[in-house]
Amino acid sequence: MAEAGLIGAPPAQLHLAVTIWKKGGLLHRVHQDKYAADQFNPGWAGNARFSPIQDAQGHPIPTLYGGASFACAAMETVFHDVPFAAGLKTFDKAKLAGQLHSQLRLQGDLLLADLSSKALRHLGIERKQLIDTEKDQYPFTRPWAAAIHAQRRDLQGLCWTSRQDDEAKAVMLFGDRIAPGQLQAAAPSRNLDSDAQAYGELLDLAALIGVLIVPGRQGKDAG
Repeated sequence: MAEAGLIGAPPAQLHLAVTIWKKGGLLHRVHQDKYAADQFNPGWAGNARFSPIQDAQGHPIPTLYGGASFACAAMETVFHDVPFAAGLKTFDKAKLAGQLHSQLRLQGDLLLADLSSKALRHLGIERKQLIDTEKDQYPFTRPWAAAIHAQRRDLQGLCWTSRQDDEAKAVMLFGDRIAPGQLQAAAPSRNLDSDAQAYGELLDLAALIGVLIVPGRQGKDAG
């Protein structure tokens, strides 16, 4: 049995609500430049809230994270680990190297598991147990994503109110449920550290959360 406030194993029957991300909608994604705009993470490694996960046969499920806005996508990736602390915080600009912002246009409706606060009541768990957890709880939240994938073969991913940007929705899509061409690049991908407009938007977001982006020493000899 899970400790008070912590999430236990998912039950054999999940009481899920669903939501639809409509055709024509825009999905913002921040990702490494080794992936194309619409290319899924193969699911072999990582340490995210809902991935990596495996299907019922033990095969890795490709996944793709995104958000309803650039700010949401950036907060869920670039600034994900910025502490909730008052005052000025610094961020190493070198961490932006190889990071792209892509925009994907949906060519069809996406049917997603609704993990918003109201829907979580139907599921029988609290937001603090599934969405508002720290990284040390990810080994316990990932089985819920795997269970949703296994129990509802019609669902193409998950949708929740972003923990990092509560003004926007975040999604994680199951790559084995997304048809080729269903996500199409709506604009050229932008390098976060070299595209002037993208970097400017990132600076505005950084100022909002009290972060100063500074030239750092990542990848340099610290000796």
